[in-house]
Amino acid sequence: MAMQLPASPIRPLLTRMLREALNASHAGNVLHRAIHNNSDVLIIGPRSYDLRDYERVVVVGAGKAAAAMARAIEPLLGRRLDSGLVIVKYGHVVPTTRITVEEAGHPVPDRAGQAATQRLLALSSTLSASDLLIVLLSGGASSLMPAPVPGVTLADKQRVTRQLLLCGASIGEINTVRKHLSRVKGGRLAASTQATIVTLILSDVLGDDLSAIASGPTAPDPTTYGEAVDCLKRYRLWSSAPRSVRAHLEQGRRGLRAETPKPGAPLFRRIHHEIIGNNEVALTALLSTAGSAGLRTLLHPALNGEARVAGAYVGSLAKSILAKHEPVSKPCCLIAGGETTVTVKGRGRGGRAQEFAVAAAKAIAGLPDVWVAAIGTDGTDGPTDVAGALVSGETWNRAREIGIDLGAALKRNDTYTALKRLRCHILTGPTGTNVNDLYLLFVL
Repeated sequence: MAMQLPASPIRPLLTRMLREALNASHAGNVLHRAIHNNSDVLIIGPRSYDLRDYERVVVVGAGKAAAAMARAIEPLLGRRLDSGLVIVKYGHVVPTTRITVEEAGHPVPDRAGQAATQRLLALSSTLSASDLLIVLLSGGASSLMPAPVPGVTLADKQRVTRQLLLCGASIGEINTVRKHLSRVKGGRLAASTQATIVTLILSDVLGDDLSAIASGPTAPDPTTYGEAVDCLKRYRLWSSAPRSVRAHLEQGRRGLRAETPKPGAPLFRRIHHEIIGNNEVALTALLSTAGSAGLRTLLHPALNGEARVAGAYVGSLAKSILAKHEPVSKPCCLIAGGETTVTVKGRGRGGRAQEFAVAAAKAIAGLPDVWVAAIGTDGTDGPTDVAGALVSGETWNRAREIGIDLGAALKRNDTYTALKRLRCHILTGPTGTNVNDLYLLFVL
């Protein structure tokens, strides 16, 4: 991985920490730690699957790390693997032998994703009760597997997805709407086949809620059409949502459309899920590496909410550490995972990690030997080509000296442009994982 970080006294340590975290949570590595093949018996967590008992073994999946997962599972299945298809974000392909890898759009679904998902559904629907379907899921799968219900077009789904992404809705709220407009999400992939299913998950959802990860294509869905309608109304999107979307959701709310499969449905008796990796794996590696470097470490509870609010809060902790030696004394590294949101009001470029970093830069302005880093573990922060940013106590004032107004950049949601001029970006390229975001505060 060709990682690029801003010039800084903290760069060697931060580079080492990020490499360890991304390596520990890499899809291939976590899959090999979680799954073993003992003479054609696949051991996954507490369960065993004798591959000789199945007529066909097929692999499908989606997500930014799905190709890395596919590559890792191929040698474990060997000659027992019949075929497979996974869908990844553009640029996240890795070579595979038997499993086809298709590229598609993220975070807004596109026609390539729709066509690939149709092929995936066609493949799963051919399987019988004598077959084994292995489903590989990682973050991003919700957008990469668009399969609109009849009467709703891809353009309709694209429009409502954009609206939800811009309004500041949580990923759980977004997925509630998407599940009720889909033929694959909310347990409907499971309903499309008679096969035994084992779903392997690299989780990008805090708490590892199976119904939320990738919009739960093989998991029971506790949400309802009514909640989807409420979400759009709560963010004042109902009247501007496509007419077909409103009609479908309203019909569902009135009981005129079949609900998604719910907890307790008999079909889930033949389906098992295994979380093979999550944010905790990356956080553990960060804490270990920082501790080995002689820093006091503190794991902060997961961060969520508006990115700029969370960034300002973490920046304020630096002041508390310097003045009161709380919540930890220096030299230290405070570490948190999470996934914040951005309510887009401007027309600039950026992402949640970059907004977090700029807000933190204001909070730590003028503080010596203080740095804040924020990155998306998949290597892309929002619709940009960077993973995140590193700022210091000097960043805010340095920006002012060269004519960059970081406060205005935040208001315009144009943090990418400002941080690029300041050379504060962290670049990793596709990482082969996706386990939420990482936030680090150094006080030395």
